Amino acid sequence: MSNYLVTGAAGFIGARTSHMLIEQGHTVVGVDNLNDAYDVRIKDFRLKQLQALDGFDFVRADISERSVLDRLAGRRFDAVINLAARAGVRFSVDNPWVFLESNVMGTLNMLELCRQTECKKFLLASTSSIYGANPPYPTPETSSSSEPLQPYAASKKGAEVLAHSYHYLYGIDVSVVRYFTVYGPAGRPDLAMFRFVQWVSEGRPVLVNGDGKQSRGFTFVDDIARGTIAALKPLGYEIINLGGHETITINDLIELTEEVVGKQAEVKHGPPNLADMFQNWADVSKARQLLGWQPQVGLREGMGKLVEWYRAEREWAKNIITV
Repeated sequence: MSNYLVTGAAGFIGARTSHMLIEQGHTVVGVDNLNDAYDVRIKDFRLKQLQALDGFDFVRADISERSVLDRLAGRRFDAVINLAARAGVRFSVDNPWVFLESNVMGTLNMLELCRQTECKKFLLASTSSIYGANPPYPTPETSSSSEPLQPYAASKKGAEVLAHSYHYLYGIDVSVVRYFTVYGPAGRPDLAMFRFVQWVSEGRPVLVNGDGKQSRGFTFVDDIARGTIAALKPLGYEIINLGGHETITINDLIELTEEVVGKQAEVKHGPPNLADMFQNWADVSKARQLLGWQPQVGLREGMGKLVEWYRAEREWAKNIITV
Protein backbone atom coordinates (compact mmCIF):
# COMPACT_ATOMS: atom_id res chain seq x y z
CA MET A 1 0.00 0.00 0.00
CA SER A 2 1.29 3.44 -0.96
CA ASN A 3 0.47 6.96 0.19
CA TYR A 4 -0.07 9.50 -2.59
CA LEU A 5 -0.48 13.26 -2.70
CA VAL A 6 -3.03 14.25 -5.34
CA THR A 7 -3.33 17.96 -6.06
CA GLY A 8 -6.55 19.14 -7.64
CA ALA A 9 -8.33 16.32 -5.83
CA ALA A 10 -11.76 17.94 -6.21
CA GLY A 11 -11.15 18.41 -9.92
CA PHE A 12 -12.55 16.14 -12.59
CA ILE A 13 -9.50 13.95 -13.23
CA GLY A 14 -8.10 14.37 -9.71
CA ALA A 15 -11.26 13.04 -8.08
CA ARG A 16 -11.51 9.99 -10.34
CA THR A 17 -7.80 9.19 -9.97
CA SER A 18 -8.02 9.51 -6.18
CA HIS A 19 -11.05 7.23 -6.10
CA MET A 20 -9.28 4.57 -8.16
CA LEU A 21 -6.16 4.69 -5.99
CA ILE A 22 -8.24 4.20 -2.85
CA GLU A 23 -10.13 1.32 -4.50
CA GLN A 24 -6.73 -0.28 -5.10
CA GLY A 25 -5.95 -0.11 -1.37
CA HIS A 26 -3.77 3.01 -1.30
CA THR A 27 -4.20 6.15 0.80
CA VAL A 28 -4.56 9.62 -0.69
CA VAL A 29 -3.94 13.08 0.68
CA GLY A 30 -5.96 15.38 -1.54
CA VAL A 31 -5.15 19.07 -1.93
CA ASP A 32 -7.49 21.58 -3.55
CA ASN A 33 -8.31 25.24 -3.07
CA LEU A 34 -11.88 24.81 -4.43
CA ASN A 35 -11.55 27.92 -6.60
CA ASP A 36 -14.41 29.24 -8.71
CA ALA A 37 -12.80 28.75 -12.12
CA TYR A 38 -16.05 26.93 -12.86
CA ASP A 39 -19.18 26.26 -10.81
CA VAL A 40 -17.89 25.11 -7.43
CA ARG A 41 -20.98 22.99 -6.76
CA ILE A 42 -19.62 20.23 -8.95
CA LYS A 43 -16.29 20.33 -7.09
CA ASP A 44 -18.19 20.02 -3.80
CA PHE A 45 -20.05 17.02 -5.22
CA ARG A 46 -16.83 15.22 -6.15
CA LEU A 47 -15.15 16.09 -2.84
CA LYS A 48 -18.05 14.77 -0.74
CA GLN A 49 -17.82 11.44 -2.55
CA LEU A 50 -14.12 11.21 -1.74
CA GLN A 51 -14.54 12.25 1.87
CA ALA A 52 -16.94 9.35 2.37
CA LEU A 53 -14.09 6.91 1.62
CA ASP A 54 -11.66 5.47 4.14
CA GLY A 55 -8.12 6.36 3.17
CA PHE A 56 -8.78 9.91 1.99
CA ASP A 57 -7.47 12.97 3.84
CA PHE A 58 -8.31 16.45 2.53
CA VAL A 59 -6.17 19.58 2.83
CA ARG A 60 -7.68 22.81 1.55
CA ALA A 61 -4.75 24.79 0.17
CA ASP A 62 -3.52 26.61 -2.93
CA ILE A 63 -0.42 24.99 -4.41
CA SER A 64 0.64 28.29 -5.98
CA GLU A 65 1.27 29.70 -2.50
CA ARG A 66 4.61 28.84 -0.96
CA SER A 67 2.96 28.30 2.43
CA VAL A 68 1.61 25.00 1.10
CA LEU A 69 5.06 23.54 1.72
CA ASP A 70 4.68 24.24 5.44
CA ARG A 71 1.16 22.76 5.42
CA LEU A 72 2.50 19.48 4.05
CA ALA A 73 5.80 19.40 5.95
CA GLY A 74 6.42 16.20 7.86
CA ARG A 75 4.31 14.03 5.58
CA ARG A 76 5.82 11.34 3.38
CA PHE A 77 4.51 10.40 -0.04
CA ASP A 78 5.36 7.64 -2.46
CA ALA A 79 4.49 10.01 -5.31
CA VAL A 80 3.17 13.50 -5.89
CA ILE A 81 0.47 13.50 -8.57
CA ASN A 82 0.13 17.12 -9.66
CA LEU A 83 -3.29 17.43 -11.30
CA ALA A 84 -4.12 20.89 -9.92
CA ALA A 85 -4.21 23.51 -12.65
CA ARG A 86 -6.12 26.37 -14.08
CA ALA A 87 -7.45 24.90 -17.29
CA GLY A 88 -9.20 26.31 -20.33
CA VAL A 89 -7.62 27.76 -23.43
CA ARG A 90 -10.14 30.62 -23.75
CA PHE A 91 -10.08 31.71 -20.11
CA SER A 92 -6.28 31.92 -20.18
CA VAL A 93 -6.49 34.68 -22.78
CA ASP A 94 -8.61 36.79 -20.42
CA ASN A 95 -6.50 36.22 -17.29
CA PRO A 96 -3.06 34.78 -18.08
CA TRP A 97 -1.65 35.72 -14.66
CA VAL A 98 -3.70 33.22 -12.70
CA PHE A 99 -2.69 30.47 -15.15
CA LEU A 100 0.99 31.18 -14.66
CA GLU A 101 0.56 31.26 -10.88
CA SER A 102 -1.29 27.95 -10.66
CA ASN A 103 0.35 25.99 -13.44
CA VAL A 104 3.97 27.17 -13.18
CA MET A 105 4.40 28.36 -9.60
CA GLY A 106 2.17 25.56 -8.34
CA THR A 107 4.28 22.99 -10.17
CA LEU A 108 7.46 24.54 -8.78
CA ASN A 109 6.11 24.26 -5.23
CA MET A 110 5.18 20.62 -5.70
CA LEU A 111 8.62 19.84 -7.16
CA GLU A 112 10.14 21.56 -4.14
CA LEU A 113 7.96 19.38 -1.91
CA CYS A 114 9.42 16.32 -3.62
CA ARG A 115 12.94 17.62 -3.12
CA GLN A 116 12.43 18.57 0.51
CA THR A 117 10.67 15.34 1.50
CA GLU A 118 12.85 13.12 -0.71
CA CYS A 119 9.83 11.91 -2.67
CA LYS A 120 11.25 10.21 -5.73
CA LYS A 121 8.23 10.23 -8.08
CA PHE A 122 6.47 13.22 -9.61
CA LEU A 123 3.62 13.08 -12.11
CA LEU A 124 2.56 16.17 -13.99
CA ALA A 125 -0.70 16.59 -15.90
CA SER A 126 -0.11 18.44 -19.16
CA THR A 127 -2.21 19.05 -22.24
CA SER A 128 -2.66 18.28 -25.92
CA SER A 129 -2.99 22.04 -26.46
CA ILE A 130 0.78 22.23 -26.17
CA TYR A 131 1.18 20.93 -29.74
CA GLY A 132 0.03 24.19 -31.32
CA ALA A 133 -1.66 24.82 -34.64
CA ASN A 134 -0.38 22.31 -37.20
CA PRO A 135 0.95 19.09 -35.68
CA PRO A 136 0.77 15.79 -37.57
CA TYR A 137 -2.31 13.65 -36.90
CA PRO A 138 -2.44 11.48 -34.92
CA THR A 139 0.02 13.54 -32.91
CA PRO A 140 3.07 11.86 -31.35
CA GLU A 141 5.03 13.19 -28.38
CA THR A 142 7.93 14.07 -30.69
CA SER A 143 5.85 16.84 -32.33
CA SER A 144 6.94 20.38 -31.56
CA SER A 145 5.57 21.88 -28.36
CA SER A 146 7.43 25.18 -28.71
CA GLU A 147 4.67 27.17 -30.43
CA PRO A 148 1.76 27.28 -27.95
CA LEU A 149 -1.31 29.21 -29.07
CA GLN A 150 -2.51 30.48 -25.68
CA PRO A 151 -1.14 31.25 -22.19
CA TYR A 152 -2.69 28.01 -20.90
CA ALA A 153 -0.56 25.84 -23.18
CA ALA A 154 2.47 28.07 -22.54
CA SER A 155 2.06 27.63 -18.78
CA LYS A 156 1.99 23.86 -19.21
CA LYS A 157 5.15 23.99 -21.29
CA GLY A 158 6.76 25.95 -18.46
CA ALA A 159 5.67 23.31 -15.97
CA GLU A 160 7.09 20.51 -18.12
CA VAL A 161 10.54 22.07 -18.43
CA LEU A 162 10.61 22.90 -14.70
CA ALA A 163 9.94 19.24 -13.99
CA HIS A 164 12.82 18.27 -16.27
CA SER A 165 15.18 20.58 -14.39
CA TYR A 166 14.29 18.90 -11.08
CA HIS A 167 14.74 15.49 -12.69
CA TYR A 168 18.22 16.54 -13.84
CA LEU A 169 19.30 18.25 -10.63
CA TYR A 170 17.77 15.98 -7.98
CA GLY A 171 17.10 12.67 -9.69
CA ILE A 172 13.31 12.91 -9.31
CA ASP A 173 11.56 10.41 -11.56
CA VAL A 174 9.07 12.35 -13.70
CA SER A 175 6.09 11.31 -15.80
CA VAL A 176 4.44 14.05 -17.85
CA VAL A 177 1.05 12.91 -19.15
CA ARG A 178 -0.48 15.03 -21.90
CA TYR A 179 -4.25 14.67 -21.75
CA PHE A 180 -6.47 14.90 -24.80
CA THR A 181 -10.01 16.22 -24.28
CA VAL A 182 -11.52 14.40 -21.28
CA TYR A 183 -15.21 13.79 -20.55
CA GLY A 184 -17.44 11.68 -18.32
CA PRO A 185 -19.72 11.79 -15.26
CA ALA A 186 -19.29 14.88 -13.06
CA GLY A 187 -17.09 16.40 -15.75
CA ARG A 188 -16.03 19.98 -16.26
CA PRO A 189 -19.09 22.11 -17.08
CA ASP A 190 -17.03 24.49 -19.21
CA LEU A 191 -16.31 21.78 -21.79
CA ALA A 192 -18.44 20.64 -24.72
CA MET A 193 -19.61 17.23 -23.49
CA PHE A 194 -21.17 18.43 -20.23
CA ARG A 195 -22.61 21.53 -21.88
CA PHE A 196 -24.21 19.64 -24.75
CA VAL A 197 -25.82 17.07 -22.45
CA GLN A 198 -27.21 19.78 -20.18
CA TRP A 199 -28.36 22.06 -22.99
CA VAL A 200 -30.05 19.31 -25.01
CA SER A 201 -31.62 17.74 -21.91
CA GLU A 202 -33.07 21.07 -20.78
CA GLY A 203 -34.11 22.32 -24.23
CA ARG A 204 -31.60 25.16 -24.22
CA PRO A 205 -29.80 26.40 -27.35
CA VAL A 206 -26.56 24.57 -28.14
CA LEU A 207 -23.90 27.21 -28.73
CA VAL A 208 -21.12 26.32 -31.18
CA ASN A 209 -18.02 28.37 -31.97
CA GLY A 210 -17.52 28.42 -35.71
CA ASP A 211 -19.00 25.96 -38.19
CA GLY A 212 -18.72 22.88 -35.94
CA LYS A 213 -16.33 21.08 -38.29
CA GLN A 214 -13.51 21.18 -35.73
CA SER A 215 -12.81 17.75 -34.25
CA ARG A 216 -11.54 16.26 -31.01
CA GLY A 217 -10.25 12.92 -29.78
CA PHE A 218 -12.44 12.70 -26.68
CA THR A 219 -11.20 10.47 -23.85
CA PHE A 220 -13.34 8.93 -21.11
CA VAL A 221 -12.24 9.89 -17.60
CA ASP A 222 -11.77 6.31 -16.38
CA ASP A 223 -9.30 5.67 -19.21
CA ILE A 224 -7.41 8.84 -18.27
CA ALA A 225 -7.30 7.88 -14.57
CA ARG A 226 -6.03 4.38 -15.43
CA GLY A 227 -3.30 5.83 -17.61
CA THR A 228 -2.32 8.33 -14.94
CA ILE A 229 -1.93 5.57 -12.34
CA ALA A 230 0.00 3.40 -14.80
CA ALA A 231 2.43 6.28 -15.35
CA LEU A 232 3.45 6.17 -11.67
CA LYS A 233 5.96 3.45 -12.53
CA PRO A 234 9.67 4.44 -12.70
CA LEU A 235 10.36 5.98 -16.11
CA GLY A 236 13.21 8.48 -15.63
CA TYR A 237 11.73 11.46 -17.47
CA GLU A 238 9.05 10.71 -20.03
CA ILE A 239 6.30 12.63 -21.80
CA ILE A 240 3.33 10.42 -22.67
CA ASN A 241 0.10 11.13 -24.56
CA LEU A 242 -3.13 9.84 -23.06
CA GLY A 243 -5.98 10.24 -25.52
CA GLY A 244 -9.02 8.70 -27.15
CA HIS A 245 -8.91 6.40 -30.12
CA GLU A 246 -12.03 7.92 -31.70
CA THR A 247 -12.24 11.45 -33.10
CA ILE A 248 -15.49 13.23 -33.84
CA THR A 249 -16.48 16.64 -35.17
CA ILE A 250 -18.49 18.97 -32.97
CA ASN A 251 -21.43 18.69 -35.37
CA ASP A 252 -21.39 14.89 -35.14
CA LEU A 253 -21.01 15.11 -31.37
CA ILE A 254 -24.21 17.13 -31.19
CA GLU A 255 -25.98 14.46 -33.25
CA LEU A 256 -24.67 11.76 -30.90
CA THR A 257 -25.87 13.77 -27.90
CA GLU A 258 -29.32 14.05 -29.47
CA GLU A 259 -29.45 10.28 -29.96
CA VAL A 260 -28.35 9.38 -26.44
CA VAL A 261 -30.44 12.05 -24.67
CA GLY A 262 -33.42 11.41 -26.92
CA LYS A 263 -34.14 15.06 -27.73
CA GLN A 264 -33.54 17.37 -30.68
CA ALA A 265 -30.97 20.16 -30.30
CA GLU A 266 -31.45 23.80 -31.21
CA VAL A 267 -28.02 24.71 -32.57
CA LYS A 268 -26.74 28.28 -32.74
CA HIS A 269 -23.39 29.06 -34.40
CA GLY A 270 -21.16 31.93 -33.31
CA PRO A 271 -17.77 33.19 -34.51
CA PRO A 272 -14.77 30.85 -34.15
CA ASN A 273 -12.46 31.36 -31.19
CA LEU A 274 -8.80 31.91 -32.12
CA ALA A 275 -7.66 30.21 -28.90
CA ASP A 276 -9.22 26.90 -29.99
CA MET A 277 -7.27 24.23 -31.83
CA PHE A 278 -9.10 23.06 -34.95
CA GLN A 279 -8.29 19.41 -34.32
CA ASN A 280 -6.65 17.11 -31.82
CA TRP A 281 -5.99 13.41 -32.10
CA ALA A 282 -3.50 11.48 -30.00
CA ASP A 283 -0.90 8.99 -31.11
CA VAL A 284 -0.81 6.72 -28.04
CA SER A 285 1.80 4.25 -29.30
CA LYS A 286 4.18 5.30 -26.54
CA ALA A 287 1.55 4.75 -23.83
CA ARG A 288 0.93 1.25 -25.17
CA GLN A 289 4.65 0.51 -25.23
CA LEU A 290 5.68 1.99 -21.87
CA LEU A 291 2.50 1.59 -19.81
CA GLY A 292 0.56 -1.20 -21.46
CA TRP A 293 -2.28 1.32 -21.73
CA GLN A 294 -4.86 2.05 -24.35
CA PRO A 295 -8.31 3.63 -24.17
CA GLN A 296 -11.12 1.15 -23.61
CA VAL A 297 -14.35 3.17 -23.45
CA GLY A 298 -15.89 4.14 -26.79
CA LEU A 299 -17.65 7.42 -27.39
CA ARG A 300 -21.18 6.06 -27.44
CA GLU A 301 -20.62 4.04 -24.26
CA GLY A 302 -18.95 6.98 -22.53
CA MET A 303 -21.66 9.40 -23.57
CA GLY A 304 -24.24 6.95 -22.22
CA LYS A 305 -22.49 6.94 -18.84
CA LEU A 306 -22.42 10.76 -18.78
CA VAL A 307 -26.11 11.02 -19.64
CA GLU A 308 -26.98 8.38 -17.03
CA TRP A 309 -25.11 10.39 -14.38
CA TYR A 310 -26.76 13.62 -15.47
CA ARG A 311 -30.23 12.12 -15.21
CA ALA A 312 -29.48 10.79 -11.72
CA GLU A 313 -28.18 14.21 -10.57
CA ARG A 314 -30.44 16.37 -12.72
CA GLU A 315 -32.21 18.09 -9.84
CA TRP A 316 -29.09 20.15 -9.13
CA ALA A 317 -26.94 19.48 -12.24
CA LYS A 318 -29.45 21.31 -14.48
CA ASN A 319 -28.53 24.50 -12.64
CA ILE A 320 -24.76 24.15 -13.02
CA ILE A 321 -23.38 27.21 -14.79
CA THR A 322 -22.10 26.23 -18.25
CA VAL A 323 -21.54 29.62 -19.90
